Amino acid sequence: MSITASDKVLTIAWEAVIDDAPVALSAQGDLVAVAGAGGTVRVFEAGAEVGALELPGGALSVQLSPDAAHLAVTGPTGYALWRRADGRTAVYETGAWSSTAAWANHERVAVASGRRALVLDADGEELWSTEPAASTVTDLAWMREGRRLAVAAYGAVRCHERHTARPVVTYPYLGSHLALAVAPTGRWICSGNQDASIHIWRARDGDELTMSGYPEKVSRLAFDDTGFWLAADGAPDVTVWDFSGKGPAGTAPRSLRCHETITALAWRPGGAGHLASGGDDGTVALWRAAAGRPASRLRPVRTLEGEAAVAALAWAGPHLLIICYRDGRVRAHRLSSRNAL
Repeated sequence: MSITASDKVLTIAWEAVIDDAPVALSAQGDLVAVAGAGGTVRVFEAGAEVGALELPGGALSVQLSPDAAHLAVTGPTGYALWRRADGRTAVYETGAWSSTAAWANHERVAVASGRRALVLDADGEELWSTEPAASTVTDLAWMREGRRLAVAAYGAVRCHERHTARPVVTYPYLGSHLALAVAPTGRWICSGNQDASIHIWRARDGDELTMSGYPEKVSRLAFDDTGFWLAADGAPDVTVWDFSGKGPAGTAPRSLRCHETITALAWRPGGAGHLASGGDDGTVALWRAAAGRPASRLRPVRTLEGEAAVAALAWAGPHLLIICYRDGRVRAHRLSSRNAL
């Protein structure tokens, strides 16, 4: 591996290998969880394995709770919950496609299960569920500090209040929603779509906007901590839209050029507009994504070259960037200071 800037800026904190091609990654506090395509999940602390579980049928996503005490894993035939304190694992083989999970807080998690979303306590007891959507649920996001759940499925994003099976608000858009991102401010709901577009709703009144013209489907969306910047794939360039002020209507995005195919996006915590992106060529790029002007093309501040395609990225706090490669390698890179990038 090579680093294009001084080794004093980025150092390898630890490395690990899993015997399963990684597909998903989650980092929280001192824990890192990696899910493999075959359903193997490994949990690391400072590079040492501290937990493991198997989800029959394979894995699609892995999500640590905000306090890093619990882990939710989802896959094509069900889901599982793992508890850090004693390693207790509960596997639920439902036979339903479970695309993802989202923690409202350390006590509640929403799990996509076929056409419904199930809301569970941390030990797996079902608290409530949504009525069936028109098709399989593809993504979930909590709003209003965990009081409202946004559920994406074909044709609409539907929002449910706690313990309310029927949606209280529906945001329609004809098509397949592949990714869902809700601004931390709660102002904006965005979906990345099969029809190579991003569709946006203003939460307070449902006013909507479509950003079209992407050459490929948009399957990765991510807001930064401030809710002012939205990063998306769907093109060789990462596009970053400005949601400050009145939002992105009538504006052009910043374009970040490094990869031929984008495979991962992760905002650095702290609201500085620092973004990491990964590509199928093994490159990880670090960006000051809020720099420049609309319609400008930015170059990465620095890059890391890997030997295999990047499968997933996550930040374990503002100083540690976790990279999973498709050959099973996991690397943690430490930034030398708070301002380094």
